[in-house]
Amino acid sequence: MSVPYDTAAYEPPEPPESPEEHLARLLGRALNSFELPDETVRRLDCALAHDGSLHSAHHSAGLHRETYRHTWLLADGSALTLWELVHNTARGREPQHEIYVDEEELRTATARLPLPPDAPDFELPVTVLPAPAPVPRQTYVPDGSADHARRLLRRAENTDRPGSETAELLSTACAHRITQAFGRPSRAGRQALPFSLYEHAFLLGDGVELSLWEVEHTLTPDGRHMCEVYTSEDAARDAMERRAARVS
Repeated sequence: MSVPYDTAAYEPPEPPESPEEHLARLLGRALNSFELPDETVRRLDCALAHDGSLHSAHHSAGLHRETYRHTWLLADGSALTLWELVHNTARGREPQHEIYVDEEELRTATARLPLPPDAPDFELPVTVLPAPAPVPRQTYVPDGSADHARRLLRRAENTDRPGSETAELLSTACAHRITQAFGRPSRAGRQALPFSLYEHAFLLGDGVELSLWEVEHTLTPDGRHMCEVYTSEDAARDAMERRAARVS
């Protein structure tokens, strides 16, 4: 659980589905996704936008099938389409999802279904639109954010602290927000251990959000204050628990 320094309530909207998420959801439900060529999956890794639309459908005596056209706009300006077949003709009438790379494979698969061969088709146009710009999940303060990131990384003493790649990304930070996080406390006996955990959330120049997690504690040989920085909350909490185990 995270508690911001201020008490202003903020309800973030649901983020739009990215091209990567759309592909992952499609492959996750397709029974034959393992047959998709590796080259096709590699090309889709660079997709900039996507669109899915109903291509054709047929319903007869409790049986149905639909075909969907999923199109991605790639970074090189080309488009790539996958065809999804959904039907309930298997035993148990549970919906089955199959995916194909071209219409000929789709027609072959459709012809195997126990449905009338003259099932009417209809086609809808495809419009591929760029994915909406992401909406920041929280409010930020534009106040020397790149300098704040540099100071945070400079004072981190853990050997597995974020490296130069993260520092380069944060050099474009235009706003940030600091939030104290609680939960999963580590204790030695009944005495609370001297840990503080903070999320430093940065808004980069291209609209991407990036968070660093700062652990502050005094569990050092001489009792001095120490700062550690990690790229994820789980890594920060794992580090806290490892140090807590040494003194429990």
